[in-house]
Amino acid sequence: MTRPLALLSNDDGYFSRGLRAVREALSVWADVVVVAPETEQSASSHALSLSKPLRIRRVDEGAFAIDGTPADCVYVALCAGTRLLPRRPDVVVSGINRGMNLGQDVFYSGTVAAAREAALRDIPSLATSAHVTADLAAVALLASDLASDLIDRARGETTPVLLNLNVPEKWTGELRAARTGRRLYEDMVEFREDPRGRDYIWLGGSGGVRHDPDPGSDTEAYDAGAASLTRLSLDLTSTGDTISTDLVLASASPRSARTRKG
Repeated sequence: MTRPLALLSNDDGYFSRGLRAVREALSVWADVVVVAPETEQSASSHALSLSKPLRIRRVDEGAFAIDGTPADCVYVALCAGTRLLPRRPDVVVSGINRGMNLGQDVFYSGTVAAAREAALRDIPSLATSAHVTADLAAVALLASDLASDLIDRARGETTPVLLNLNVPEKWTGELRAARTGRRLYEDMVEFREDPRGRDYIWLGGSGGVRHDPDPGSDTEAYDAGAASLTRLSLDLTSTGDTISTDLVLASASPRSARTRKG
């Protein structure tokens, strides 16, 4: 029988320890092809390189590096015929990311975006992140088990399956289903001056991140030392907001009509 095919990517670069660990774990039961960025692409979100050419470099047997974003890597792998993949993959795994992707991190994360690019094409996908001091071998084994199970469970799904796994620093071994919480960052823009007297800037602060207690969230699981597994939806339509879209439309329509009449 043909073994399942797993496509593996990340946003830390093809050379990262986390990617190597999960590649080894997946290889026990699947054929694995790595298509990952040439360099680190953290916080690149779901950017695609539409205004520059991309280059592919074969790193070793079954592993390729692309000088683009994580979403670029998965896009190229899935759309390049049999140049990189022998067939359509059964599952896509992204990670293991060096650092957590909790709460609204999922909007910025290149790790999540690589998995999301595959889910947009109806391929079950798993984004995997872990604390920088977590046991990579243990995280890789967990991600591998989840990916294997995902192949079977996704067959009965009517919507694409995109899962986000986060493993804390001192993981207790517990795995919780969770929703996305909310992380509070020290947002800042730091201006500096180069040797020629011109300004340059660094985004983000060095003051870290915090979160408030939030029952049922991935941040709560993190605080408890539990790994969290969150199903992310590709449909971002909100159905629970207190401000109704219909009310906004009703209010805006008369003004729009007056504007058109001049």
